[in-house]
Amino acid sequence: MKSAVFAAAIALCAWVSPALADTWIDNVEGISIDRSGSVDRFTGMVIDEDGRISELLDFGDRPTREIEYRVDGEGRVVVPGFIDAHAHLMGLGLGTLVLDLSGTQSLDEALSRIAAYAAAYPDRPWIIGRGWNQEVWGLGRFPTAADLDAIVSDRPVWLERVDGHAGWANTMALEAGGVTARTADPAGGRIERLSGGAPSGVLVDGAMPLIGAQIPPPLPEDRELALYNAQNLLLQHGITAMADMGTTVEDWMTIRRAGDAGWLQMRVMAYADSVDTMLLIGGPRPTDWLYEDRLRLNGVKLYLDGALGSRGALLKNDYEDDHGNRGLPLLSGTQLRNLMSRAALDNFQIAVHAIGDAANAEALYAIEELSADYTGDRRWRIEHAQIVDPADIARFGEHGIIASMQPVHQTSDMFMAESRLGEDRLGGAYAWRTILGNGGTLAFGTDAPVEPVDPLAGLAAAISRTNAAGEPFGGWRAQEAITREQALAAYTAGAAYAGFAEGRFGRLAPGERADFVFLSADPLLASPEQIRDIQVLATWIAGQRVYDVETHNPLVDLPNRASEGG
Repeated sequence: MKSAVFAAAIALCAWVSPALADTWIDNVEGISIDRSGSVDRFTGMVIDEDGRISELLDFGDRPTREIEYRVDGEGRVVVPGFIDAHAHLMGLGLGTLVLDLSGTQSLDEALSRIAAYAAAYPDRPWIIGRGWNQEVWGLGRFPTAADLDAIVSDRPVWLERVDGHAGWANTMALEAGGVTARTADPAGGRIERLSGGAPSGVLVDGAMPLIGAQIPPPLPEDRELALYNAQNLLLQHGITAMADMGTTVEDWMTIRRAGDAGWLQMRVMAYADSVDTMLLIGGPRPTDWLYEDRLRLNGVKLYLDGALGSRGALLKNDYEDDHGNRGLPLLSGTQLRNLMSRAALDNFQIAVHAIGDAANAEALYAIEELSADYTGDRRWRIEHAQIVDPADIARFGEHGIIASMQPVHQTSDMFMAESRLGEDRLGGAYAWRTILGNGGTLAFGTDAPVEPVDPLAGLAAAISRTNAAGEPFGGWRAQEAITREQALAAYTAGAAYAGFAEGRFGRLAPGERADFVFLSADPLLASPEQIRDIQVLATWIAGQRVYDVETHNPLVDLPNRASEGG
């Protein structure tokens, strides 16, 4: 039954657009914005049969040629399609097929949800899920295997933390991975332990594969369901392109199958999960753009440290709330430079995950050193750049470094960051304005599924430094807030530039792909509270409507197959 639903949904990927033809989008409040945040307003645009913009029209203007098809925009706001500069495409999709613990407010609520899921899927050999956050729960500790055993003891349970940098296992899962009191912490990983040395049930970063490797992998058809769901979620939120951080070979082939079959709508700028994957997919160079600018392998993502929530972010000094711990280095400085050199040698773009101030310093110094040998337009990327020593921030303005950041991380993590670091070490925390002021380039994303797929929430956070409840009053370290124009640029033209896509998409300008979104209000004229309430009414890619709020396709669930892993 589910396969039939999926096949029908895929058939709808012809969607409700007209056949390719010259199209005049008329009677709109259009906003075009460039990478610097300069805004050009227009009332109409002409799209050619290849899905590119050929003209922007001001009030009273008419197209310079006869147009076959006219769309009345009914005075609605049009902005460029949002570009998510850092997300996880298949992680987002696969997350729709497993247990979702995001949004749970307590351990008891999470356990109740786990118990209900286990009862609903009695034939699944593993219970797999994601999204828990002990900080939101106010637990004061990590959850334990004993917590899970009280709910599910007849099969293994493995649940990834919201940031993907820790996993929570029950006793059967620990046994499946051979994790005991005698198991040593692997390089770049940590096994949380009870007072006697036995594993508590939480594994951090490099320790996670001890259990993760035992889980039956998704089947190809499961991956296609996941990709379909992820694409639907992104389009519903006005995201027309994204940088996929950590693309595996299986991910790449799933996206290729969608492109070959004609149902890939999204534009995906892929960054391989390793140098080996990068070389296997790209060979001697980044791939060409495929499927009319819908897919390209740009380069590789390298992990330098973990996350603040699991105390894996690499710090220059001890964690304020865990003395003796400075985080987990996932690569040494030498390893980082060797991997960066191998990628740069063949002109692959490099994106380095760095969250703590020590990790960011290491990445910045490595870029500085390698820039002497690898010249030209490299667009070195640092992903997250959450906690930076103020003394190091000026380096973002050198060598064309891009700070690929996620505004909602600031509002999600601000109080935790205070406890992890203390007030005196927050001078370079989520420092958007200072990075811009020092000549750095901002590219904004959501980090979905770590955070919700909602660029408008990110826009609101970027200009206010407050969460959805308006807290804290006046904004958290409000001096780092940026303008509406700068934030919108970082989610559009800036994110395109960060992925070597400028001139193809990211702006509403002649010659670029007609990727745009109809909104219920103007985000450049709205308060943060109003921005969060703006609705995406329709999403267009290459001049074709791929989402409409009144006719959008539902997500597809995973069939209950005993042979798959979650």
